Amino acid sequence: MPNKDVQSERDTRKITIDRVGVKNIRYPIVVEDRQNVQQQTVADIALYVDLPEDERGTHMSRFLEVLNEYHKEDIIANLEQFMIDLRQRLGSDTAFAVIDFPYFIEKQAPVSLSRSLLSYQCHFQASLSEVFRLVIGVKVPITTLCPCSKEISENGAHSQRSYVNIQVTLKDFVWLEELIELVEASASCEIYSLLKRSDEKFVTEKAYDNPRFAEDIVREITLKLRQDERITSFRVETENLESIHDHNAYAGVWSENFWEIKD
Repeated sequence: MPNKDVQSERDTRKITIDRVGVKNIRYPIVVEDRQNVQQQTVADIALYVDLPEDERGTHMSRFLEVLNEYHKEDIIANLEQFMIDLRQRLGSDTAFAVIDFPYFIEKQAPVSLSRSLLSYQCHFQASLSEVFRLVIGVKVPITTLCPCSKEISENGAHSQRSYVNIQVTLKDFVWLEELIELVEASASCEIYSLLKRSDEKFVTEKAYDNPRFAEDIVREITLKLRQDERITSFRVETENLESIHDHNAYAGVWSENFWEIKD
């Protein structure tokens, strides 16, 4: 007796599902690397399509079938074709993908020149319906030193680790490294994973000489993003993990035409 295809049954409740699919897929991917051409990493992937009101369920296995066909490909460089294949295989009008992954950059300490890898959390958000849309995002750890604390204190000032999130849409290629460097250049000081004593002295004094409010950070980054003709829209946010408060400081700016997937 053949198995009944329950998923393909008709549904009479007349409710279109905006997004249906699979989440929390841990999967190896290849991304472009400015220094090393390519970098292998492991992503957390979510894939979705829309489901018409008269279809009871989607075919979950087909998401993984399409993904597996890109196993050895640079999925980011081929993301638009991947989305086309996903939409066709599922028979849907719209396809969505959210790809989060750690990206590693080798950094050199400022004085000792010691080399080490630092991880940056990055993501790509894509959709395909009438047009293909792509958002590129990076989360960058930085150091910020409080201008107010420096102004009112005779000795020292409080500093903290902060995180800047940038999301951009593009009309031309931009390296992840470029976005990361843009953020780090706007901070009181950048972060390193390996520092000797001479380096610690350097970064402490550099931060002290470059105090920044959360508001300063997002404004500086916004000016740079507006000047880059390759970037069509953006969102920039910073959050300071305050060292003398039990709350965090936050600031955010985004362009009016910014688009993103709400995951």
